[in-house]
Amino acid sequence: MTSSFNICVLISGGGTTLRNLIDRQASGSLNADIVQVISNNPNAGGLSFAAEAGIETSVINHRDFDSVTSFSDAMFTEIRTASPDLVVMGGFLRRVLIPKDFQNRVINIHPSLIPAFCGKGMYGSNVHAAVVEYGCKISGCTVHFVDDDYDHGPIIAQATIPVLPDDDAKDVAARVFEKECELLPQTINLLAAGEVKVAGRVVRVVKP
Repeated sequence: MTSSFNICVLISGGGTTLRNLIDRQASGSLNADIVQVISNNPNAGGLSFAAEAGIETSVINHRDFDSVTSFSDAMFTEIRTASPDLVVMGGFLRRVLIPKDFQNRVINIHPSLIPAFCGKGMYGSNVHAAVVEYGCKISGCTVHFVDDDYDHGPIIAQATIPVLPDDDAKDVAARVFEKECELLPQTINLLAAGEVKVAGRVVRVVKP
């Protein structure tokens, strides 16, 4: 499909979130066009998914920079070349500082119910292992706006899954990822439709 709402996807690894968005775009259930994929890791497997889909890719290796500020500046300089309406962090594991022109235009999906099990070092299997160890009865995923701190920006949407007595981290991860595959494109569609309004930390879905 062709959309007037363009997104850039940031990745660091295997690209399973990116692949889901590419598939959703192909099926017509994502009301956005992925116009750019950027990775901080030159060996990220997800770059091949983008190439196969004919999406422009770039690598901005964080190891080439001596500060978060210089890395962030390089990232957003590259992002601006594609003029996206929205930047989507899909398994992007580096902290960046959000410039004023991209405030409330960068979102992330985190594999827990923020503010639980989030922050520096809490990503991927680390999150799910912590959920199981703590004895949680539910977990889930969160889509939030990105600010200058890890997993801190205003929450847009959340979805829950049960944590069963015999679950291990892999069981929880699989169940959470199923929800992520639904929640992230749904949230992008709301943003594309102009239905998300932000007031401080409170996010509301309002029909325009």
